[in-house]
Amino acid sequence: MAENETVDKQDKVIELLEEILKWTRFQGVQNVKAVLLDALKSDKEKVAYQFSDGRSSAEVAKPCGVSSMTITNYWRRWFTLGIAQPSKNYKGRFERAFSLEDLGIEIPSIQVATKAKVKKEAEPEEVITKEGETE
Repeated sequence: MAENETVDKQDKVIELLEEILKWTRFQGVQNVKAVLLDALKSDKEKVAYQFSDGRSSAEVAKPCGVSSMTITNYWRRWFTLGIAQPSKNYKGRFERAFSLEDLGIEIPSIQVATKAKVKKEAEPEEVITKEGETE
């Protein structure tokens, strides 16, 4: 009978943990959405955030019409806020921690800037890692 009681208690603990997870997830989504809306002020920032999925800063910058250096600056700021993380697959790149679509945040459509504008704004893409290496 003691074994049966242990199983019942474990089932009860699992049930309670699932309930706690449900409410924690709900509260977390609300908080994350607020942080994202506060951090991503412009349409360009929203597009850049959503495109930050392991792509290079140049690849993220292109549809936004900003320089790759602007993207690396965004990544640093977003990492500090906890809404981006270093890419697991690509050194020196970052990935968004959350999908804007999953949180019901509209992703604006931005027309790709003209090549002349991008070239004018573009700066060399050089990321200095913590170890002092450049990429």
